[in-house]
Amino acid sequence: MLALYTQLSLSLSISLSLMAPPRILLCGDVLGHLNQLFKRVSSVNKSAGPFDALFCVGQFFPDSPDYLEEFMDYIEGRSQIPLRTYFIGDYGVGAMKVLSAALKDSGNRGFKMDGLRICGNLYWLKGSGKFTLHGLSVAYLSGRHSVSGQQFGTYSQDDVDALRALAEEPGVVDLFLTNEWPSGVTNRAATSDLPIGISDSSGSSSTVSELVTEIKPRYHVAGTKGVFFAREPYANVEAVHVTRFIGLAPVGNKNKQKFIHAISPTPASTMSASEICMKPSNTTLFPFTSTEKAAQTDGAAKRPSDTSDSQYWRYDVSQKRRKHGDGDSNMLCFKFFSSGSCVRGEKCHFQHDGDAREQYLRGVCFDFLNKGKCERGPDCNFKHSLQEEGNAFPNRRPGSGNANADRSRDCWFCLSSPSLESHLITSIGEHYYCALAKGPLIEDHVLIIPVEHIPTTLASPPECEIELIRFQKSLKMYFKNQGKEVVFFEWVFKRGTHANLQVIPIPSSRTSAVQDIFNLAAQKSGFEFLVIKNGNSSEGRKLLQMQFDRKCSLFYVELPGGTILYHSVEENEKFAVQFGREVLAGLLNKADRADWRNCKLSKEEEEKMVESFKNRYKEYDPNP
Repeated sequence: MLALYTQLSLSLSISLSLMAPPRILLCGDVLGHLNQLFKRVSSVNKSAGPFDALFCVGQFFPDSPDYLEEFMDYIEGRSQIPLRTYFIGDYGVGAMKVLSAALKDSGNRGFKMDGLRICGNLYWLKGSGKFTLHGLSVAYLSGRHSVSGQQFGTYSQDDVDALRALAEEPGVVDLFLTNEWPSGVTNRAATSDLPIGISDSSGSSSTVSELVTEIKPRYHVAGTKGVFFAREPYANVEAVHVTRFIGLAPVGNKNKQKFIHAISPTPASTMSASEICMKPSNTTLFPFTSTEKAAQTDGAAKRPSDTSDSQYWRYDVSQKRRKHGDGDSNMLCFKFFSSGSCVRGEKCHFQHDGDAREQYLRGVCFDFLNKGKCERGPDCNFKHSLQEEGNAFPNRRPGSGNANADRSRDCWFCLSSPSLESHLITSIGEHYYCALAKGPLIEDHVLIIPVEHIPTTLASPPECEIELIRFQKSLKMYFKNQGKEVVFFEWVFKRGTHANLQVIPIPSSRTSAVQDIFNLAAQKSGFEFLVIKNGNSSEGRKLLQMQFDRKCSLFYVELPGGTILYHSVEENEKFAVQFGREVLAGLLNKADRADWRNCKLSKEEEEKMVESFKNRYKEYDPNP
């Protein structure tokens, strides 16, 4: 197997090296002038193409209503976009309407760092991220810096921190897109090349300077300055390759400055070490002198707003540690939160908490999760509450006293907790209780929850396991009477909080496809399920308990008929915490409900839902 893998990897490397480098077009502020832009793109593509993609920086939407009709012709399909186009300038006239509609599109659910589809051939790079296109590693920061917390057109501190985390991942970033120029980029540049009247007073950002210092891209492209400026390559600190900065003018500018530029870079991932190290004869020194000094002092660039040691927990970059210790084990690793992994693994001084990350990915404020409070208050764009179906994460309060007491008080599933939404409970036994899910995938989406605060139902003692099996059998009978079968699944995080076993009914006609679709989803996610074949649910669970290594996280699903599929998730492995729900959403043709936020109900609706279920389930309920 290893030899085959090595051979395939070698073949892939040879194939990539023989491929022609991708051809990319870059554009400055579009300002809604799509007719002029795409006329020029079509002309360039015909004479010098074909090109693979177009990246637009600076303001993409119109700056006045005069161009809105022309702009909407493309968005609504009356005019065609000739080349796959990506943009980051998500502000201007019509932006809120267009982008709000895109966020509601079921095809844009989840974390799509490679762009949210707006219409045919047009993709919005939202917030910040990093993805690969035709072999090129592309990173981006969308919008402009603002403390106002607007929904569109600005980036947040969390977007910046996410990029910092991504910058530590292995590999060279080929292309970095920002709207703002980095402050100081003209330092040490040839005076003869500087655009007339250029300065750092507007359209420049010290935050971008610090990011580009850490990311060290081969190409950095920006807009918003209103001029064209292709700086000589500059050497990087602690990197062998050079960076080329390109500032682009707006489409249709009166001074006829260059607004479109073509590049054809060989992806760094396919280049040899000697090729990466090559420095052109006109290479200058690193321009960001103040940032360079900070980097040499601290081992990484400091942030303008978070220079104190007390903020280092936000992102666990190399050589950055609290000076009064090795970090705070109660704090969360932002790198793990933003990217799903941390290169430091077990050596990281901060927590890699999957449950907390799932809350964060669903919109809960990182500061709230990490410190129990958020200084931004009502100005924060994120939620300051833990209201999540299928998840329980205790609020973190460093130094808050007894951990078990805090855990029970803040847990959403502990019966003694004031946070418990008791109106969702349908049946209570001695060791387990049943409740309907908040934000259900489908009607009668049930959770089986242990009364005791334990991390997994697999940790239940024998007397508790008997009651769990009794609940499972009663639910199978209840759904069988409706012509349905049942799928049970559980995500077990090794540092998890309160366990819950999810119960999803499916039509009997779909039963034969369940195992295949889970295996296909696993394959696409890069792993294979191990299988326990046993027609007896209780015996299958016993076998799984024997296989379960409590040092690892675990996902398992019990299929109709008793077969159990399971996968042990390693420490640094990326795994979608809502994997089970997403797979079943696909099976049931309910992709728009894969995200629980699309399924929220009012408390009144939830109460009616529970009452209806209890009336139908009462003859099967083992705890009448």
